Amino acid sequence: MAPSASGSLAGRRILLIVGGGIAAYKALDLIRRLRERGAQVRPLLTESAQEFVTPLAAAALAGERSHTDLFDRETEADIGHIKLARDADAIVVAPATANLIARMATGHAPDLAATVLLATTLPILIAPAMNVRMWLHPATQRNVATLKADGVTVVGPNEGAMAEAEFGPGRLAEPHEIADALEALLAQRTESPGFGFLAGRETAQKPLAGRHVLVTSGPTHEPIDPVRYLANRSSGRQGHAVAAAAVEAGARVTLVSGPVAIPDPPGVTVVRVESAREMLAAVEAALPADLAIFAAAVGDWRPAEMRPGKIKKDGSLPAPLQLVENPDILATIAGRSTGRPPLVVGFAAETDAVLDNARKKIARKGCDLIVANDVSAEGGVMGGTENSVHLVSRDGGVETWPKLGKEEVGRRLVARFADLLAQRSS
Repeated sequence: MAPSASGSLAGRRILLIVGGGIAAYKALDLIRRLRERGAQVRPLLTESAQEFVTPLAAAALAGERSHTDLFDRETEADIGHIKLARDADAIVVAPATANLIARMATGHAPDLAATVLLATTLPILIAPAMNVRMWLHPATQRNVATLKADGVTVVGPNEGAMAEAEFGPGRLAEPHEIADALEALLAQRTESPGFGFLAGRETAQKPLAGRHVLVTSGPTHEPIDPVRYLANRSSGRQGHAVAAAAVEAGARVTLVSGPVAIPDPPGVTVVRVESAREMLAAVEAALPADLAIFAAAVGDWRPAEMRPGKIKKDGSLPAPLQLVENPDILATIAGRSTGRPPLVVGFAAETDAVLDNARKKIARKGCDLIVANDVSAEGGVMGGTENSVHLVSRDGGVETWPKLGKEEVGRRLVARFADLLAQRSS
């Protein structure tokens, strides 16, 4: 299959490093998708990766020979690993195993893949994939945080069923999500010739360097009795993705999170709360901020009082539950006369009349921008890995984005917010 001459990655040369995990089989589909978008793909398989996919299969799909050996007599006669580290527009590592991530973070280079990664100044995109416990281990989280600080872009991992009959974060991002993230990475860096590990810390590549970004995420829990509560259906995945993208953009990030079952994004300061009132207090304590992004699904109401003991199911109906309104966190911060962040962004999760309700919300709350989405059951957004959003401005203007992985939505939102903040600062 020849690469598309008119695809979104037309003419781009991509070095694809395939790590040794069960998700390596998806690398073959990734090669196909990248070529459909016009890219030229050169595969590099680690020794472990060859236990799952063959160099011949990768080469057949890529239309390029596969590279496997640091001591290949033919290529290393001409210092082949240095050429591989230079002769591309970007490097993609998929799957990026815990072992490969650790080698990258520590500069350990015992094989061809790690040597190329150590020798390159190209932009790098990694797509982690591993057992959920390996992903959540502090060592892996530290290594990922190190790579992000060095300028490496991370896509995924997604949450779902594992090969080991476990469930949680650790699944390789889908091939189309990796391709989308690569497109975004190359689009951001086209005008900057110096980037990658060595230039990853440069302010030019960090549009939010020196900024403090405040993000809320997840649901709130409003207690009814010691064992029951009122809550919204929110996984926190989108808010956490926004926080992670803000770190990648160079910001100091405070994440105020309700109860979630997903890991903390590396590099952020996390404040965990339960109720809406606790969330408001944590947000106010985190100010001042340059940018405040309210992605949490905050409960609108709470029980007027918490029952001291568990309400028993004894055949009689309990006393009616009296509800009172919770504080409006977005309106409170957007309406501050002093200490208001220069840019305040709200989220609107709607099940009908999405744009009409979003326009009413932005007028009522006083924020600068609303990110609206359809969370009806048909959309699968709540708890899912993808999102389709509308950006609604105070003048009523709307920008609609296609369905993307939530990590990619987070990156694109942060890039847009950084541009708006820069415009206001100037």
